Amino acid sequence: MKLCFAICPASLFSKNCDKSDPRVQKPFAQAGSRAHERGMSSELLPFPLPEQPLLKVEGLPYPLVASGKVREIFDMGDALLMVATDRVSAFDVIMNEGLPGKGALLTQISLYWFERASSLVQHHLVDNHAERIADLAKDFPELEHRSMIVKKLKPLPIEAVVRGYLSGSGWKAYQSEGKLFEYRLPEGLQESSQLPKAVFTPTTKAASGHDMPIDCAEAAELIGADLFKQVHDLSLELYEMGVARANQAGIILADTKFEFGTDESGALYLIDEVLTPDSSRYWPKESYAPGGAQPSFDKQFVRDYLESLDWDKSPPPPALSEAVLKGTLDRYVEAFLTIVGDNS
Repeated sequence: MKLCFAICPASLFSKNCDKSDPRVQKPFAQAGSRAHERGMSSELLPFPLPEQPLLKVEGLPYPLVASGKVREIFDMGDALLMVATDRVSAFDVIMNEGLPGKGALLTQISLYWFERASSLVQHHLVDNHAERIADLAKDFPELEHRSMIVKKLKPLPIEAVVRGYLSGSGWKAYQSEGKLFEYRLPEGLQESSQLPKAVFTPTTKAASGHDMPIDCAEAAELIGADLFKQVHDLSLELYEMGVARANQAGIILADTKFEFGTDESGALYLIDEVLTPDSSRYWPKESYAPGGAQPSFDKQFVRDYLESLDWDKSPPPPALSEAVLKGTLDRYVEAFLTIVGDNS
């Protein structure tokens, strides 16, 4: 799959968008990209996208037990119903607008990866998942492709982050300290440089605000040494599984985060979402060039737009234009088509 990204037009992002300055060139998908050439229509997908975004899940006969930035979780008695809405968040603020079908795209990418991860680790989907989703869809067809029915497990209090490239908070840490959190790295690396080998950099799991990095010793203290070793080793294996598929699809899996939970016996399960654009950095391989930020298949389109505004990153959020919403949704569609491809 050939991927192409254009630079942001001044008509959309006039403030701070100086195309002569490489620091502010933003790789927004436009008419030249493969995704736009194919129309981004729902006919390319094995499931339909709704015309309107689903921002809140209502009318279910199950009690709501948790609501996050994107997902809402309901208690079905013997299991939990996890519904991915079409909400969009940036800088920990939920936008007023949504992306029609984003929740379905994220869920279907996760289901693709859960199936492939099952050879490495147990996951949280109930055993008769397809049948139960089909039953749910009889009364709530709008939830069919955006829902997972999962086992009741106890989430671990850490997020399992694996990094193969120097980006995001890892790049900031390297700039200030010369190392990637607890890991010593060679001198002279650039932003987006590939690491000598993938590393495990756990974080706390914050109920609100940003997760905070912790070292491996602190993580082992939180969950126990034996369980930590399982999480550490499995996370690196799962990352390599993702890297192999990404290479096949002509993209780079720069980093990702996994979440795990345990059952009553202490057995470990992979939970939440897996290797989606919301939990991972995917970059097009053909345009990869260390020395700056890379194009990515996620809501960076929204973040870059918001960074061009005079907004203090606190509620209420500014309005998102149709152009920004369409460009962002196109990225999620392209992510599905690229990652899952003919394997759906």
